[in-house]
Amino acid sequence: MIFLKKVTEKKDLKYFVMFPFKLYKGSKYWVPPIINQEMNNFNEDLNPNLKDSSVELFLALEEKKVVGRIAVIINWFEVKKQKTNKIRFGWFDFIDNYDVSKKLLEKVTEIGKANKLEYMEGPMGFSNLDKVGVLTSGFDVIGTMITTYNYDYYKNHYEKHGLKVEKTFHEKTFMFKDIDLDYYEKMSRIVKKRNNLKEVNFYSTSKVMDRANEMFDLFNQSYSKLSSFVKISEKQKEHMKKKFLSFINPEYIKFVENSENKIIAFAIIMPSFAKALQRMNGKLFPFGFLNLLYAKKFNKDVTLYLIGIHSDYQKIGVTAIIFNSFIQTLKNKGIQVCRRTPELTDNISIDKLWKKLNPKLIKKRSTYKLELH
Repeated sequence: MIFLKKVTEKKDLKYFVMFPFKLYKGSKYWVPPIINQEMNNFNEDLNPNLKDSSVELFLALEEKKVVGRIAVIINWFEVKKQKTNKIRFGWFDFIDNYDVSKKLLEKVTEIGKANKLEYMEGPMGFSNLDKVGVLTSGFDVIGTMITTYNYDYYKNHYEKHGLKVEKTFHEKTFMFKDIDLDYYEKMSRIVKKRNNLKEVNFYSTSKVMDRANEMFDLFNQSYSKLSSFVKISEKQKEHMKKKFLSFINPEYIKFVENSENKIIAFAIIMPSFAKALQRMNGKLFPFGFLNLLYAKKFNKDVTLYLIGIHSDYQKIGVTAIIFNSFIQTLKNKGIQVCRRTPELTDNISIDKLWKKLNPKLIKKRSTYKLELH
């Protein structure tokens, strides 16, 4: 018999965090998270997302053995300010047993109805910068630090329980050797001259931090028209600076400024930490962090993490400036493979950016939705 246990103690939270380590043990494609970071995701003192959201965690147990987990999330900014009456769910993992997944999803429905919300959607996190979507193809491709991995049976469970695809995301990759270097150098020069723009390169993390809030403000502006977007709060900005920006080589962050020295575009890439995280198996210490440091300095694969362009500048070719700047950096570092994070298939403007790079589709993922009334 399957029953649910609400996570109320640190011991239970550890079971919650460690369940996928057991579920995916031996997988060549699953990328383990850092255990301490996962624990901190649910600590109000360490995760500012919890200031605007409520979360309840549940374990599914069968004969005292953990067989599934789920996080039930209400983003109150989304509900009250944006009038999106949605309950989110994430951290949704389970053995291939329909009774387990059903029991966990029923808890989302119960909490959603109790809060008079209209529908549930997931898997997703607290905000747009969290991991999103259940993998529906590309199971034989290694994941990344900023995406989830799951077995191919997950999709069947969503559909069995009546959930429908709400949003679809694609992950694509391209080879550095396929980039037309001369084209981007030429276009960058033309766009900069025509629009009085300039690129900004960084060589120290402190300089990035000085302007990080400007960058996040531009992120909010450039993505505000997407249907699923929830803006980043001031507290979340500080959290992102500590959690992610400190990880990234400063030369992997590029800005474009206008004549008034205002940021009108930015892009961030990250070294691929996937293999390093697999070797660490969730543990930073005593030696795990050395794997991250090595990957940060020597990895020949990168992930294109974020790109944002002010709405007033989205049709003038600003990306040529960003790409050309990155090309010089990546060339010097001997980068071979560039991978994109999951991008909404209905985000046509982003998809157009990459067309010239001849990208290859490697993974698909989706969020699923269920009406509650």
